[in-house]
Amino acid sequence: MATVHVPDSNRSITDPVEINGFLAPFGIRYEKWDVEGRIGSAATDEEILNAYRPEIERLKAEGGYVTADVINVQSDTPGLDEMLAKFDKEHTHSEDEVRFTVEGSGVFHIHPDEGPVFSVTVEAGDLMNVPNGTRHWFNLCSSRRIRCIRLFEDMSGWTPHYMENSAHVNYAPLCMGPKYFPNDKGDDIDSVVKL
Repeated sequence: MATVHVPDSNRSITDPVEINGFLAPFGIRYEKWDVEGRIGSAATDEEILNAYRPEIERLKAEGGYVTADVINVQSDTPGLDEMLAKFDKEHTHSEDEVRFTVEGSGVFHIHPDEGPVFSVTVEAGDLMNVPNGTRHWFNLCSSRRIRCIRLFEDMSGWTPHYMENSAHVNYAPLCMGPKYFPNDKGDDIDSVVKL
């Protein structure tokens, strides 16, 4: 389940309806898709794409996306540090960044033109987009594992356009979510690996 965290006001949102209400003014779509029993943990990329074909086709029709793929990274993925280093600094893209998390977790930090910097921790079943031109950065959680369906408007994929005076240096990369807050006391905060 996704969690929105606004560090400057120490506010966290976990209710899906409230998350949508918070994200919508920034043009960010959030949906919760079923993952339980839909695919097995050993599913191939092709099996994942086939299992979610109706949702992918709907998003393609609504957003003008032309292709979808599956990215599968874990701590022992060759070149992982270099791959993550492309996206852990504040940047924009010239198209929407759309991801559905199948397994694992990560955190998008969003720096809107109007409003506070906030993060969205995504886990299995969470779909979200970062609209084109929106300043953001991404970190994996401490497991360094995520498997996602990605949708693209351009076959070449997302190219990061880095920001001068980047805000990412002012915010600690943290994964936030119900499983990280036993008894809602905030005792256990799972630090994100920052490379």
